Amino acid sequence: MTDWLRPAAEGVEITLHIQPGASRCEIAGLHGDALRVRVTARAVEGAANAALLEFLAQCLGLQRRAVRILRGEKSRHKSVWAAISPDDAKRRLMGTT
Repeated sequence: MTDWLRPAAEGVEITLHIQPGASRCEIAGLHGDALRVRVTARAVEGAANAALLEFLAQCLGLQRRAVRILRGEKSRHKSVWAAISPDDAKRRLMGTT
């Protein structure tokens, strides 16, 4: 696997570095040991977190309830769990760059 992607119970844990307030939502490559994700929403009242989870669910082909933040609710550095195999997650996320 990669540093930013690890198998987890019934899914995968993804380490992310978030850039809120971007001009568009996108996967923007790697940032150290994390996958960089840009979201258009600002980090105000959870808007960026909500936008992040919606965007990841869409990228991974999952329903929104199949993706959740494990750690880093109030940080740019987050760990997210998704109900998908590590191989499928890597293929779908890296295919969006």
